[in-house]
Amino acid sequence: MAAALMMLSGCARPGPPLPPSLETPKPVTDLRATRKGDKVYLRWTVPTLTTDGQSVRNLGRTRICRSYDAEMKRCGTVVSEVSTPLPQESGKKEKTAAQKVEGSYVDTLPDEAQSAGSGILYAVSVANSDGRDAGLSNLAPAPSGVTLPPPGDFQARASAEGITLSWSAVAPPASLGTHFVYRIYRQQEGSKQDVVAGEVPVEASASEFVDRNFEWEKTYFYRADVVTITPQEGKPDLQVEGEDSAAVKIFADDVFPPGVPSGLQAVFSGVGQQPFIDLLWAPGTEADLAGYNVYRREEGGQAVKLNKEAVKTPAYRDSAVQSGKTYFYAVTAVDVRGNESGRSEEASEQVP
Repeated sequence: MAAALMMLSGCARPGPPLPPSLETPKPVTDLRATRKGDKVYLRWTVPTLTTDGQSVRNLGRTRICRSYDAEMKRCGTVVSEVSTPLPQESGKKEKTAAQKVEGSYVDTLPDEAQSAGSGILYAVSVANSDGRDAGLSNLAPAPSGVTLPPPGDFQARASAEGITLSWSAVAPPASLGTHFVYRIYRQQEGSKQDVVAGEVPVEASASEFVDRNFEWEKTYFYRADVVTITPQEGKPDLQVEGEDSAAVKIFADDVFPPGVPSGLQAVFSGVGQQPFIDLLWAPGTEADLAGYNVYRREEGGQAVKLNKEAVKTPAYRDSAVQSGKTYFYAVTAVDVRGNESGRSEEASEQVP
């Protein structure tokens, strides 16, 4: 009897039946909008749960909404309806969350959207297979404003000063309170990271930029666009990038020698001691300078290099001199890749 009572007490009473799920997906909460030229790139995470906490089993279309209203409460302009990828199951038998899937859409802006003064707002609504949805997603703003085409004939060449980028100038419109700059991007081969190499104001004569912040003997890709910059009172400037130019590839091969040393002087010393001639010259300023070579010749003879290793400082003492002879000296500069400059003007000195 006791055993029977224990068995009865261990049985749970069935609760009231659950209502059938409407299978309406939860609204998107992470919609992002990025503008480039006349296009806005939208991305969001597809819902994995319904409004009643069940796993999503079917999805219909996703509406893309665009509005110029500062507070979008309902879908303004339905830009498009796109199919919604269904979140993938993990494949495991135990109950686990579905893997996240990202939705995306590229909106090409009409002319009125580019010039809208109050900016642009986007939202998406994800419906089930019956067309029901739970409302709009979070609102994702995108900047308005007119963008300019990219600079044409974009080219890159290496020089002793650096990588010189050149292009055909873009004519800026007369826009009150708005200005434009060329923005040049650099990307090292094998890397996915873009680096802003520099910016140049858009003017009729501005068509060149020299990039000095790179490493020799590496390959780079360069591209440029025109950025529209509009000041905002009490806020950071509003910036909208135009479309990119065609990327150019260049191998930064350093075959450029340092500048020729200048100011060479030769001074004899040695009264009462072993004679020597001291050489002094102006130091080089190149960042990749490795040192100097010193050349000497006698009158009517060929110049011979005196040093075995590069001279690190702009000074050298020649102790292998003989009385009664006149010596002629020249120096060159050498960089870390072995590029050697031309020889300086000669300086001469006689040993008494």
